Amino acid sequence: MRKISLIGFVMLIVSIPTFAGGLLTNTNQHVSFLRMLARGASIDIDGVYSNPAGLAFLPGDGLYLSLNGQSAYQTRNISTTFPLFPEEGNRRYYKGTASAPFIPSFQGAYKKGDWTISGSFAVVGGGGKASFDDGLGMFDSMIMGNISQASGGQITPSMYSINSAMDGSQFIYGVQLGLSYKINDWLSVFAGGRMNYFSGGYEGFLTATVNSNIPNLGGTELAAIELDCDQTGWGITPILGADVKLGKWNIGLKYEFLTNLNLENKTRKAEVRASGVAMPDDELNPLASFKDGVNTPSDIPALLTAAVGYEILPTLRASVEYHHFFDKAAGMAGGKEKALKHGTHEFLLGAEWDVTKQLTLSGGFQRTDYGLADDFQSDISFSCDSYSLGFGAAIKITKHLTMNVAYFWTNYSDYDKITATGSTTYSRTNKVFGLGVDYKF
Repeated sequence: MRKISLIGFVMLIVSIPTFAGGLLTNTNQHVSFLRMLARGASIDIDGVYSNPAGLAFLPGDGLYLSLNGQSAYQTRNISTTFPLFPEEGNRRYYKGTASAPFIPSFQGAYKKGDWTISGSFAVVGGGGKASFDDGLGMFDSMIMGNISQASGGQITPSMYSINSAMDGSQFIYGVQLGLSYKINDWLSVFAGGRMNYFSGGYEGFLTATVNSNIPNLGGTELAAIELDCDQTGWGITPILGADVKLGKWNIGLKYEFLTNLNLENKTRKAEVRASGVAMPDDELNPLASFKDGVNTPSDIPALLTAAVGYEILPTLRASVEYHHFFDKAAGMAGGKEKALKHGTHEFLLGAEWDVTKQLTLSGGFQRTDYGLADDFQSDISFSCDSYSLGFGAAIKITKHLTMNVAYFWTNYSDYDKITATGSTTYSRTNKVFGLGVDYKF
């Protein structure tokens, strides 16, 4: 009982969601993405991330800077049925919340002739704090099932209480640097890299206690778990890109290589107790993988992007784009990448319209297919296929200063999983607000 219930608990620390993009990658690194989405053929300062080779075609030499801030909010909802749940239909509902009140990013580029040097700082993965105040169904059902089996059904759910909670934060900070070169009037290339630094912190507990009204057992601790652990790690992402500009058409290509990333534990407390006795600190302890100094794989998958933009009118532009994340080749905790049917596919489209010389309106659509499978999904780590909508505006305040404002909303498809003891439905909600300024010196 102790080992099974704890595995679910500790795996929770790697399940904090991202807000746009792949399973471990944030693609919303500039507000222009939120307001249009398909930015892979962009020839603007946001191309530092979305189309770095296109920076060689920026209109005029000089220094380009951009500062962006985003606020993201997400819920993670789980509906679980289990025979021992006393609620109607043996169904319980669990809700987790994740928030990132401020996600900053900075992009800069300096163009001189055929050469452009660019750099950025952004939260390239994670970026929020997740809270699960009422535990999860897998914890409750595992403990209830084991208590019922061990007591021959004599101890019922009304005789004990289970309490669990978890707070965790995950941030992957990325610093990118690279060079773009215009080979001729229609072709440019890019080479660069990103240094990624992971920082996460987790605190949580789980207790199962016999109720005080049971003779000789009242107040007895069946099991207890406490965890206070930080994780850090870093890795390098090589990046290549190309841009092809043919009249009103523009094609942007980018490939980010696999980033090998191992997370090292810095643990202050990782304890498991049964009836007040702590388990020995050896390989039989289900918290052994969270001992101080232990490493866990958490690779950032390779990413291929391809986009085509077209100038329909001098004031109207549209783009289509495709992303593929090579998730099955990325090492994940517990080797769970093997359960995926395929890597992530994303399809994007967007358009922007210059209403006046000072105002541009834009909107976009994104469809995300993760290749999910039952063996990949669990209470402590689940994803849902989705489509996203974004819209917003670019406002030219002066000749050199532009402000971007946007709203981004995601609709997730529920994922239903049938198990031997019941069923579980996973769902999510997500919304992001963004405000940023671009300046050309």
